[in-house]
Order: sequence, then C-alpha cells, then structure tokens
Amino acid sequence: MKTKIALLLLLISGNLFAQEQKMSDAEITAFKQDVNVVSKKIKTLSTDFVQYKHLDFLSKDIETSGKMIFKEPSLLQWQYKKPYNYSIVFKNGKILINDEGKKSAVDIGNSKIFGRINKLIVGSVSGNMFDDKEFTISYFKSKGQNIAKFVPKDATLKKYIKQIELTFDKEEATVIQVKLLESSEDYTRIVLKNKVINAKIDDSVFNN
Repeated sequence: MKTKIALLLLLISGNLFAQEQKMSDAEITAFKQDVNVVSKKIKTLSTDFVQYKHLDFLSKDIETSGKMIFKEPSLLQWQYKKPYNYSIVFKNGKILINDEGKKSAVDIGNSKIFGRINKLIVGSVSGNMFDDKEFTISYFKSKGQNIAKFVPKDATLKKYIKQIELTFDKEEATVIQVKLLESSEDYTRIVLKNKVINAKIDDSVFNN
C-alpha cells in the first residue's frame, strides 16, 4: 500500500513539474527566431479546428468545428461546419460574415476585439506578433510546447478579454492552440490540427 501511495505521489509531482515554466531570455530569443524562420516560408495555410467554449454555468463545454484558411499577407477565414454553417472572413479591413446564407459586413476599425484577435492570429503565421505594443507578452514552455501569453494594455479591450494564449508546437514552431480568456471564468479554446502549408488557395475562397 505504501508503495502505491509513493508511486501516486511521484506521478502527481511529475505532473506538476511538467507544467508550464517561464522561458529564459535566451529561450525567448530562440523561440522568436524559430517562429520567424518558419513563418517566412508560409504563403498559405489551411487547418481543421475544434473550438471549445467554456461557460462557468454549464457542466459541459460547447463544441464546434470547422476549418481555418490563411493566405498572405492577411487574408483569413474561419469556416464553422458543425453543428452549424457559419463563416467569418477578415479581408481588406473588413469582417465578412456569412450566417447560413445571411451575409453582413463589419469594419474592423469599429471592432477593437476582432481587430486585435485577427492581428494576433495572422501575426502568429506571418511572424509579426511579438513586437505588438498593445499587449504585455510573457513566454512559457512545457513538454513539446511553447506558449506566448498576451495581456491587453487597452482598458476597453481588457473588459472583454483578460488574456490571449497561443500555444506552439516546439518542433514545427507553428500555432496548435488559441485560447481566449474572458474577464470572467469563461474562455474559448481552439485546437488546430491537420495543417496543410503552401497549398494553392484561390482568392475567391475569401469572398464569403
């Protein structure tokens, strides 16, 4: 029995040590360089995603899934396919929305939240995110992953988003998870998988 308890404690302590650790200055520099090297090679990217919306008053997260498509320099589309059809395109300073055939457009300049999130996600692919003066950035590492955490400096934005976390695969230096923490205990977690890099993508994909 004592042996089992000892093994359990060892497992727990091992899991604790496997948690996030702050990067050193040298590790931060190397991480940024890796991301920049990889990002310069990416002209297009498409990836499946699963989104988990965690609401404090619900016992189970709300799950949706679809595909994200990026084309340099800044064309970005989120296609939600399950359980509903809904797409958002960031294009030419506008947010184009297609809600099962009902189309609308919003000027990004009128939406600070969408504008900042779009800038970060596009930046995570293009490599132009780490010098953003609008966020306080901290860097962490865990097994096989690097994590950049962005805290908004803008008081208005901070009312809606407490923190944005981008998780990178350590080997590929590309984003594998986006997490948006709201001012309450609620958050949205988007897991990216099945990436296809530099396949031909026509501009018409982003017409929405």
